[in-house]
Amino acid sequence: MSTILAYTSPSLGNLYPIAALLSELHRRGHRIVLRTHTAGLPVGRGAGFDVAAVDPRVEAVAMTDWMARTGWQGIKTGFGVFAERAALEVGDLQAAIAAERPDALVIDTNCWGASAVAEATGLPWASFWPYPPYLSSPAVPPFGLGLRPRADLFGRLRDRGVATAVGGLLDRSMITPLGRVYRELGIRPISSADDFVRRAPLMLVATAEPFEYPRPDWGDRVVLIGPCELGEPPVADGPDTGPAPDDDRPVVLVTTSSEHQRDDVLPTTALAALADEPMRVVATYPCGIPEGLDIPDNATVHGFAAHGRWLDHAVCAVTHGGMGVTQKALARGVPVCAVPFGRDQFEVARRIEISRSGTRLVSRRLTAPRLRAKVLEAMAMTDGARRVAAGFAAAGGARRGADVLERRLLGIAAAGG
Repeated sequence: MSTILAYTSPSLGNLYPIAALLSELHRRGHRIVLRTHTAGLPVGRGAGFDVAAVDPRVEAVAMTDWMARTGWQGIKTGFGVFAERAALEVGDLQAAIAAERPDALVIDTNCWGASAVAEATGLPWASFWPYPPYLSSPAVPPFGLGLRPRADLFGRLRDRGVATAVGGLLDRSMITPLGRVYRELGIRPISSADDFVRRAPLMLVATAEPFEYPRPDWGDRVVLIGPCELGEPPVADGPDTGPAPDDDRPVVLVTTSSEHQRDDVLPTTALAALADEPMRVVATYPCGIPEGLDIPDNATVHGFAAHGRWLDHAVCAVTHGGMGVTQKALARGVPVCAVPFGRDQFEVARRIEISRSGTRLVSRRLTAPRLRAKVLEAMAMTDGARRVAAGFAAAGGARRGADVLERRLLGIAAAGG
């Protein structure tokens, strides 16, 4: 069969859903070559891919958006990191293409330089979006701030003003640093963030309606395939098999980002907020458990936990609004209470609220009493979570993504027509 080369950014949150798609393609007989960060190498090896690390200089450009004081600054800082990595990705991916001679490419959308190389090669390629795309649409508010959709005059005027500001910020953050990359590759430089996004012949987006807002103007180049779940990663900090068979207490899973940001206050607050509730609280600190943490009798704490084992018994997930764990919960019909801190989390949290699949609490208002109220409110929203779960299942996930990629990039008809 075909050789498919995938290139990802240094983020496990981006790698896991891409790896789920690649695993389905590998199951169908395709050879998968993966270039990812060092922490992701075991994921690729475990899936049977030919895997190697990206240029270490790419990994050395650390994500520092968590240091920003505002959402605007966070977007600018994050895009600055992507731009700095872009110049390093060019030679790295070119070398991989020369060595592996792939038939098609799958590029993490945060890899700006790799996307430019993919375009320059003329090879069939797809961009993979593990979070809602920042491709604009008059049907929804501009991406980034998590604004509530409004179709009235005020909403249209608000969106127009925000689009000018946000669109200008995105454009400035991309056009100048990427202009040099595109010119050196001999292809037309981008004119806007939208132009960059639409350069991909195919965009596979790991979400689906009704969680995602309808956008009838995006066209068939953008395909919503729903969440792509790889399976449970290994747990490094001891046994974690989920609740004991004789423990029938409802579970609330609390988790934060696997990429450092200032969100460790969330599980700490949740432990205090839910200490007197008749439930089992499972709190995870992927970036490290704080010293001297006060752990109530109804709680357990992990540095890392296999979320699915707990979500199968959960009545609510308390998240930072990260797309991966949020969708993992909703795919099981488990409502979510989201407290966003940055990145795409404001958009994810608002989608939870709009889809009535859970609740949203802004981080600056985070207190134990407020969080407790929001968790209890979310626990009563299982109907909305189940509607989202049904939408995710209908979208098809990794199997649908593999079907679309085979058909559009490799010219392989889907089984059965």
